[in-house]
Amino acid sequence: MKVLVTGHRGYIGSVLVPMLLARDHEVHGFDTDLFRACSFDGELATIPEVIGDVRDIEIDVVKGYDAIIHLAGLSNDPLGDYNPNLTEDINHQGSVRIAKLAKEAGVERFLFASSCSNYGGGGQDFLDENASFNPVTPYGVSKVAVEGSVGPMADDSFSPTFLRASTAYGMSPRIRFDLVVNNLTAWAFCTGEVHLKSDGSPWRPLVHVEDIARAYIAIMEEDREIVHGRAFNVGTTTENYIIREVAEIVHDVVPNCEIGFAEGAEPDLRCYRVDCNLLSRTVHGFKPQWTVRRGVEQLLEAYQRVGLTLDDFEGPRFKRIGHVKQLLDSGRLDNTLRWS
Repeated sequence: MKVLVTGHRGYIGSVLVPMLLARDHEVHGFDTDLFRACSFDGELATIPEVIGDVRDIEIDVVKGYDAIIHLAGLSNDPLGDYNPNLTEDINHQGSVRIAKLAKEAGVERFLFASSCSNYGGGGQDFLDENASFNPVTPYGVSKVAVEGSVGPMADDSFSPTFLRASTAYGMSPRIRFDLVVNNLTAWAFCTGEVHLKSDGSPWRPLVHVEDIARAYIAIMEEDREIVHGRAFNVGTTTENYIIREVAEIVHDVVPNCEIGFAEGAEPDLRCYRVDCNLLSRTVHGFKPQWTVRRGVEQLLEAYQRVGLTLDDFEGPRFKRIGHVKQLLDSGRLDNTLRWS
């Protein structure tokens, strides 16, 4: 298939693109590349690309594709909280814009990077795709809004699918250190403390970034009628953890570390357990391969190889909100997060 991946230079996109190429798909990219200075380990695949903003995308950019995988957006809660109006403009309105242009241009398949953060304060019970939404951050609100806006666009010529990913972890050339497994492993490696910023009590479903990429590929390659207009929780049902359990895994894997809590650590409002069985029952090409323990082992090896320091992952080089603020302060970004 000929595929356009938006956000192809991001955390998931930089892992997904090589996997698509390995399956002989023709892959093009579209990305504003806010984090072009933030590559961690490994090279990004070289593909035809357009550097641009989803808010400004035109129909010529999306013409001629069999499928669009739409990953682009402000992709964590601190960035989403920084300016909720920008989160609405980029994550919701920008996504609706590209979906409408794709439909107008005759692109049949549209895969959207939704999120299990849609469930937000979902509590202790397992939640399947029919569960009520309860987002507690602007990021989660934006994902719910896209599903509500794009879902009704489905018809015989336009087939959207919504992939509600569990919380990601694992190595990527454009690694994110705000993600809980990546973050706890980094703290343990660099400081000797598995540093919990909440009280460790919330539930969270977790999935390796490579398994997220596998889900996109499997759904894109699945028969259209099987995934048409549907939403899927992406992950493995057995990979739901209390955050304290993740800390204990990190403690077991990383040598010479202890579990500690940030001053004033309180429960996180984001607490949800997710049932991912629909995806495995419906899309038989999806074969997840990772567990959190294996992911922590992978991260530790990478941190050792690169020589990760506390200043790296807590400073503006790799901390996304810090990097964006640095670009704003230097005048490289304007106050709408467009390149100056």
